[in-house]
Amino acid sequence: MTPDNPVFCALDTTDLGRAETLARSLQGSVGGVKIGMEFFNAHGPAGYRAVAAAGLPIFLDLKLHDIPNTVAGGIRAVLPLRPAIVNVHTAGGAAMMRAAADAAQEAGGDRPLVIGVTMLTSLDASDLADTGVTGSPADHVRRLANLAASSGLDGVVCSAHEIEVLRHDLGKEFKLIVPGIRPAGSDIGDQKRVMTPAEAVARGADLLVIGRPITGAGDPRAAAEEIGRSLAA
Repeated sequence: MTPDNPVFCALDTTDLGRAETLARSLQGSVGGVKIGMEFFNAHGPAGYRAVAAAGLPIFLDLKLHDIPNTVAGGIRAVLPLRPAIVNVHTAGGAAMMRAAADAAQEAGGDRPLVIGVTMLTSLDASDLADTGVTGSPADHVRRLANLAASSGLDGVVCSAHEIEVLRHDLGKEFKLIVPGIRPAGSDIGDQKRVMTPAEAVARGADLLVIGRPITGAGDPRAAAEEIGRSLAA
């Protein structure tokens, strides 16, 4: 699943009405929306369905990370919602990722893409060192992405700075979903490894996750359309 418009807008809010309004207003200007654990923990499947009524593909960003059986159960529990994408943490290991991929297959032709989170874009090399991980962020992401591919996942979440090496390693069919995207001149907030939408697509990103530059704008639809024009140019 790679829509013509690669932008998925992150609806990072617990306000159900705002999430519904944003999803409706963004129809035709983005390729989909992302619902995270903040929203899903507050509103659950009913809130998900309210947002899904706008008709946009949904990336259900729950970042599952537990023992294999529990993660497989978590995937099965959301299959009736028919998300386009679900994700797990690659740090959960190969058995956990295989269990997630196998559970998703139970949905048959309606199965979601199962994507692995490699390294959060709010982290950098010093943060890795604090957790006992040696090597550069690129090395760490590359190792986890290759493990995800060998475990049957459809792709990974990575920063824009790892796109080229992962595309080289894993080929064009492996999906690369890239958060930490900021249009030129935008506030980077708590992100540390960022890139503009056009730069990320040029490097080979399949999907771009963009939140505050759209949702924090006075006119979110206009902001999304401006990003679309930058990609077309």
